Amino acid sequence: MGPITFKRSPAFSGTKMISSAHTMLLILTLLLCLATCAKLGSSVKSGITAKVIGDLMIGGLFPIHEKGSQNVGSLDDERCGLINEDRGIQRVEAMLFAIDKINNDSTILPGIRLGASLRDTCSIDTFALEQSLEFVRVSLTTSNPADCLNKSTIVASTSAGSVAGVIGGSYSTVSMQVANLLRLFEIPQISYASTSARLSDKSRFEFFARTVPPDTLQAKAIADILSHFNWTYVSTVWSSGEYGESGMDQFEKERLHRNICIAASEKIPYSPDAMTYDIIISRLIKKKAAKVVVLFTRDVDARDLLEAALRVNASKKFIWVASDGWGVQDTPVNGRETVAEGAITIELQTKKIKGFDQYFRGINPRTNTRNPWFKDFWEQKFQCLLEPGDSVNTSTPCAENVLDEANHAQEKKTQFVVDAVFAMAHALHTMQTDMCPHTEELCDNMLPIDGRKLFKEYILNTTFVDLADTEVSFDSQGDGLGRYDVMNYRPIEGTDDYRYVKVGEWANILSMNLSAVHFHPELGDYNSHNVPYSQCSMPCGPGQVKLIQDDQICCWMCIKCQPWEYLQNEYTCRPCDIGYWPTPDLTTCYKLAKQHMDWVSVYTIVPMCFSLAGIIVTCGVIIIFFQYQDTPLVKASSRELSFLLLGGILMCYSMTIPIVTKPSVIVCSIQRLGLGLSFSICYAAMLTKTSRIARIFDSASRSAQRPKYISPCSQLVICLGLISVQIFGELVWLAVDPPSTVTRFAEDRSEAILKCGITEISLVLSLVYDMFLIAMCTVYAFKTRKIPENFNEAKFISFTMYTTCIVWFAFVPVYFVTKDDFRLQTTTLCVSVSICASVALACLFAPKVYIIVFQPHKNVRRLSSHSSRRSQYDGTRFRDEVNNHNLYNSGSVQRPRPHGIKLTPHATHYDSQDTDGETSQAYL
Repeated sequence: MGPITFKRSPAFSGTKMISSAHTMLLILTLLLCLATCAKLGSSVKSGITAKVIGDLMIGGLFPIHEKGSQNVGSLDDERCGLINEDRGIQRVEAMLFAIDKINNDSTILPGIRLGASLRDTCSIDTFALEQSLEFVRVSLTTSNPADCLNKSTIVASTSAGSVAGVIGGSYSTVSMQVANLLRLFEIPQISYASTSARLSDKSRFEFFARTVPPDTLQAKAIADILSHFNWTYVSTVWSSGEYGESGMDQFEKERLHRNICIAASEKIPYSPDAMTYDIIISRLIKKKAAKVVVLFTRDVDARDLLEAALRVNASKKFIWVASDGWGVQDTPVNGRETVAEGAITIELQTKKIKGFDQYFRGINPRTNTRNPWFKDFWEQKFQCLLEPGDSVNTSTPCAENVLDEANHAQEKKTQFVVDAVFAMAHALHTMQTDMCPHTEELCDNMLPIDGRKLFKEYILNTTFVDLADTEVSFDSQGDGLGRYDVMNYRPIEGTDDYRYVKVGEWANILSMNLSAVHFHPELGDYNSHNVPYSQCSMPCGPGQVKLIQDDQICCWMCIKCQPWEYLQNEYTCRPCDIGYWPTPDLTTCYKLAKQHMDWVSVYTIVPMCFSLAGIIVTCGVIIIFFQYQDTPLVKASSRELSFLLLGGILMCYSMTIPIVTKPSVIVCSIQRLGLGLSFSICYAAMLTKTSRIARIFDSASRSAQRPKYISPCSQLVICLGLISVQIFGELVWLAVDPPSTVTRFAEDRSEAILKCGITEISLVLSLVYDMFLIAMCTVYAFKTRKIPENFNEAKFISFTMYTTCIVWFAFVPVYFVTKDDFRLQTTTLCVSVSICASVALACLFAPKVYIIVFQPHKNVRRLSSHSSRRSQYDGTRFRDEVNNHNLYNSGSVQRPRPHGIKLTPHATHYDSQDTDGETSQAYL
């Protein structure tokens, strides 16, 4: 295969100023070119390399050794520490295992053998950068050494050392350094373990992808867990470095979307001591309401933090929610089980790769010639030596040791290493199929491999099902799918042992088995779901909103909304429009139905029963008076006025019906006319009676002349004149303010009330004339209080008026006090009107009905004379009323006295018949 031309960055052409990044690219390219021309590659020690020769090469970066000396001038052997068995050796073998699978699969890159160049990063970012430079250096060559000074003639070779892409690195800091370099040469990179959120920034890491999800998703999963348990007030602790800082930065963004507040935020420095952890724990304890502590730490930091909590006996104070830095590892919890009890941790969801355990356990230093670090791994694992004659003694020959289930377990990110290799292979296969449609080999159209095209068009669009039957794909940022297991550290029932139990999973959506989660039983208050509280303020009750305090959205006071307000959100009460009322759940408003008196309501039944009873009794009295209208007792009661008064009483009782009926224009008209008119009829009749009696006695004290206007006709005219004043006023009122119905609302706006268009004050003002009549009646009743006992109807009228005044004085304030409840107010009005009618009926008519019905012998005219004097005067005629007053008082009529004799309280009354056969008006 011929040479592959390496494309220069577009910034190298044209007259524009070269950017700093492109300047770095130019200098770096020149140095690499010079190194190639001078053949320095063979003389510079850059670490051991594992190679598998193939038609297409991919690089691999693994932390085969742990960190050693960090001094810049240290030798490679000093900068690299012990063999990293799981993250190093297993992952190297996982890549080799994946390459074997691909090369033996006729459906992936048929006719093309995939090779690999694997290098050790020693878990150091700067060392990894040096190893990556070797990937770039061996890929560059020139056709003439003199061309090294010509920066535009650099070409890439297709030799065994050139790579189409790189698998790795492991740590995020390593991947960042490598990605910055590979970006300059447009070499794609797929990591299997780097989770830093910053690597998703395609403006900085343009050719970086990964089969693991970024920490942004892990932070989102943790935030979802907190929301699921309604933990809104938490503390946070994170480790210094890319993992802890980027993870916590992303958690800060996620928690804001879920209204989660931070009570305390603590950072663990790079070189902490025991005192550092003690101080952090003491600060966390001070935040008593924040029982949950979110950890984005390394496993050793989590371990030391739990140790500090154990030292101060804080095992019952915290719920730890930790990232996969803790995960399901034993390092943080060994010896600290009681303080870690109930912890919820996030673990990257992985599955075992089928066949890998069998493959790994089947290799040994004799058969594994591809992995130059396997010998050191074997010696370190079994604490023996493979080289004979070494000074170190061993009881068991290394060659006889074997890997089995007891000393080997598949490393958790093995799946992601295999997925990364397969993703690169699938992308190359699709690219080869598109660009070389007529051959299964590499063609000129595909060579030189365009790294930009390979990454943008093929790697990012790769989707397949891996060896663990899991879907593998990348999003637009090159990140793998996020899948996490939610683990709960808890004691095993019936034993003293502890273990991690899966209680849920997260794959963009959280799924939890709440009943399987165990918390420390002595953490404090638990809610109804048996979950401990971790809240600054308790939830508000129905109809309450949160008043935020101290700019902490999680700390609030609960303020009750007004009854007519609904909850626009948990912080705002919004009033409903007039005529609307909040729904029971306070989420919106509904239109109020118009309320009015209901016929089946107790507020209607009680006054109606009272009214009907009054109507029946009144009708009975009318019938009795009509049947006995010619008797002395009825005649003496001012028969015409009595019937008019009974009509007014009947009208008062009847007013209950229109008052409790659903308002309409007709009903409202009847209410406005009838209420005042019924009272005016009653009190006009009584006023006419009391004024007549008062005038009779007043006239008798001054002369023997009969008073004017005391005849039945005159009394009737006077009474009707008084009533007409009320009628005239009400007609004017109806003309000025026509009857109508209106909708009024209760003071708390909870009811829309259909009422007549008249206010309480207007109603009372309409009764002012009736009050005047009552007052005048009361005045006349008071003036006639000392008349002779035989004239006891005046006394009954007096008693009636005194009682009526009491009723009215009670009615007016009660009517206004009950205005907030229209049903009670309406009932009060009806009952008050009926009481006024009942007082008049009982006081004025009950005694007369009693005599008429039960003592008829008193309802006759009888004459009697005093033995000391006889009548010697002409027939002066007096009204039968005088004699009949005597009838139902003493049962006898006193002898008359002559004209001109002044009456005293014990004076004798005279009786005479009018020429027309009717009794005349009494005069004295």
